[in-house]
Amino acid sequence: MLEFPKESFLQYQCSDCGSHLGFRSRRRTFSERYLVPLLLLQPVRCGKCFRRDYQVIFTRVNDGPSEVDGRLRPAASNRKVA
Repeated sequence: MLEFPKESFLQYQCSDCGSHLGFRSRRRTFSERYLVPLLLLQPVRCGKCFRRDYQVIFTRVNDGPSEVDGRLRPAASNRKVA
């Protein structure tokens, strides 16, 4: 019987920069909300390079940046940018 190392199999790793810091990303389109979950995938964003990718739903990722560093995201500024 084949045995897979559980920790490395379920651990997130960015395919672009190799970081292990990933966050669950918001599902945006119809296909991301209803079709992608049928394939057992979830949208995930890298915490270092911000690349957005799909990972198996069993991959361990954080809910948001406040879960990692204990701080909340800075408030959006009210200035208007052209």
